[in-house]
Amino acid sequence: MRIRAKLAQVEPIRLATPKAHTSVKKSQAGNPQGTLPSRDDILAFIAREREAAGERGPGKIGKREIARAFDITGDDRIALKRLLKELEAEGAIERRGKSLHKRGMLPSVVLADIVARDRDGDLVAAPAEWDEEQGRAPRIAVGLPRKPRPRTPAPAVGDRVLLRVELLPSAAAGEPAYSGRVIKLLTRARAQVLGIFRERPGGGGRVIPVDKRNVARGELEVAPGAEGEARSGDLVAVDVLRPTRLGLLQARVTERLGAIDTERAVSLVAIHAHRIPHTFGKDALAEAERAAPASLAGREDWRDIPFVTIDPADAKDHDDAVHAEPDPDPANVGGFILRVAIADVAAYVRPGSPLDREALERGNSVYFPDRVVPMLPERISNDLCSLRPAEDRPAIAVEMTIAADGHKLHHRFHRIMMRSAGKLSYEQAQAAIDGAPDDTTAPLRSTVLAPLYAAYEALKIAREKRGPLDLDLPERKILLTPQGTVARVVTPIRLDSHRLIEEFMILANVAAAEMLEAKHQPFIYRAHDEPAVEKLDTLAEFLATIDIKLAKGQVMRSAQFNGILSRVKGTDNEHIVNEVVLRTQAQAEYVAENYGHFGLNLKRYAHFTSPIRRYADLVVHRALICGLDLGPDGLPPAAHAELPEIAAQISAAERRAMAAERETAERLIAAHLSSRVGATFQGRISGATRAGLFVKLDETGADGFIPAALLGDDYFRHDAALHALVGSRTGQIHRLGDIVTVRLVEAAPLAGALRFELIRETAPSKAPARSSFSKRSARRKKEAEAGLSAAAGSRRRRSKR
Repeated sequence: MRIRAKLAQVEPIRLATPKAHTSVKKSQAGNPQGTLPSRDDILAFIAREREAAGERGPGKIGKREIARAFDITGDDRIALKRLLKELEAEGAIERRGKSLHKRGMLPSVVLADIVARDRDGDLVAAPAEWDEEQGRAPRIAVGLPRKPRPRTPAPAVGDRVLLRVELLPSAAAGEPAYSGRVIKLLTRARAQVLGIFRERPGGGGRVIPVDKRNVARGELEVAPGAEGEARSGDLVAVDVLRPTRLGLLQARVTERLGAIDTERAVSLVAIHAHRIPHTFGKDALAEAERAAPASLAGREDWRDIPFVTIDPADAKDHDDAVHAEPDPDPANVGGFILRVAIADVAAYVRPGSPLDREALERGNSVYFPDRVVPMLPERISNDLCSLRPAEDRPAIAVEMTIAADGHKLHHRFHRIMMRSAGKLSYEQAQAAIDGAPDDTTAPLRSTVLAPLYAAYEALKIAREKRGPLDLDLPERKILLTPQGTVARVVTPIRLDSHRLIEEFMILANVAAAEMLEAKHQPFIYRAHDEPAVEKLDTLAEFLATIDIKLAKGQVMRSAQFNGILSRVKGTDNEHIVNEVVLRTQAQAEYVAENYGHFGLNLKRYAHFTSPIRRYADLVVHRALICGLDLGPDGLPPAAHAELPEIAAQISAAERRAMAAERETAERLIAAHLSSRVGATFQGRISGATRAGLFVKLDETGADGFIPAALLGDDYFRHDAALHALVGSRTGQIHRLGDIVTVRLVEAAPLAGALRFELIRETAPSKAPARSSFSKRSARRKKEAEAGLSAAAGSRRRRSKR
């Protein structure tokens, strides 16, 4: 996202006084003694500091830094805090963790897609993620070095890159607002696209691309003889042969992936559409095959400790094992010693190796209903690092002592050799504790499982005291037939065995973060920001419509959200309130600079427990090895400066995986329901927009759309505060969470789309009198449309964990 010649004409912003890390008198800052800086002064300061941070690395810019820069002391700090809250409420600035940013500004390191060349031939990029409510995504002029490094490919249109960006303050309208330097080329553009083949009598045919954004002119022409073994209706991969000024682009079929109604084809659509790496290079595979089992040398021998793995019944890799026993220390009556052992992936995947480069490019494993796209080859993930019963396996373990009330007293990390005493499913472990053991669990019930559950009872006390966010939203699982089509969709029961493993893993993750901070060892945090002010205001407006008061502008904690959820539990509003609270939350991400985990209500948190499937955990393992001097294969010092870039890359990979998994489920269910067009279903309204209503079906969890024009003989306006469409003439209201009966009108498997018409709604509501919250919301909206208020818009959409 940089430029070449234009950079000579437009200089990036450089830091001017005041500086965030230097005491500056108010008079120097253009701020008369005894007065606060103006709003413009603060916004300009934040912008300057953010640009300077792009050169010296990430840094916090908060109230303390602003007060120091403008020499604000005493009672003036209270006024400054009030002013910053007003700017945040207006949407002029946004808070990311404990740091402030000017609204709409890009961070110093950005994941971006190269989208075009300008009229001078220079590359132009756009951020890979952007909240459209903040306006059009800014463009970035991508500068290329005059002397590229040897063997370093130059980026091209279609590539995904990691950029370090600088603001171009003098950029003219229509020109890129930022310049950018390529840090890393992440994904090479490919001419190959996916589509549905339609054969023509006499040979050849046309291909309708799955994602038409890949091909500007739509369909592709396949000449006779270039179709291979493809037949009409097949999903195919094609190579685009040559661009032409006239007519369709020419293509050649390179692979027949199967009929579009098979699951294999559906998951491949998502894999290709999101450019998810799914085949390993020869070097990585060769390295994996050469790997020999780790020896006991340099490790503690824990093979006599009866660890067990507890995983889903269909799990193929097992990277975590647990053990617990009562603490024999008389000073800790009722306490326990907990041990969590995690597969030592770092012993096999060395920094900078072909395996390591492939793992970083993937970022995480991706899970589809019929397949897994693994982060590491099966030789590593399903063999050498899978904690199989009765087989020696290397691990990094943490031993934690907890008190009777579940709070952690101390912990120690060890590099060990272990031998699992049993491979259990969640259902097996729970059945054994409930009095129905099988041949595998019967010998383990009293000596292994009972202490684990007793320790979990103590951890529950600590969890209740900590008060993490406790949303109740069921997750569905798609079960397939042997032919790869949908058999049914189920909602798995959440058992105590699930909660036990979750609490053990959370405690181990906390211990890892605490240990690394104590050793001053750089690593990657798992962070979750507090909700944005504008989202909290929207939540307050909605809660006011169901007579729950939430003062605007207050600092929210997870316990307060839990209080709201407990008030509606068991009522008609339970489902809708859980949904709205979920939408209020920010998305969790990986960062090199900690700002805590809001949802878990933890000051520091890291991912340590799944290095087979998450690259972040592998980084944490290497950091522990380095910080605790556990071996020569730790995090190299040279990697410390790269951690912010790695964090941004794997955060994007996580979001990519989530989108691919979601879209595959949508396509599968749309194909499953395509034979039931005309049937009626029960569901709930899951969203309301100006265009219509989204409905989630009870039977399958499938989401579909009802256009507003099909809601009846009325004009329906969108009320954001109510999360509803309201009839202007009748006052009838269709609100998020309402129970509805719908008829399936159309199913489009390729798009994963369903269209419904409304048959009836259970007790449709009438629009309530608008609250003062809603009136203020409407007034702000009018002001914004007239250009009289600061741009609002919500924070980037984020996943909820």
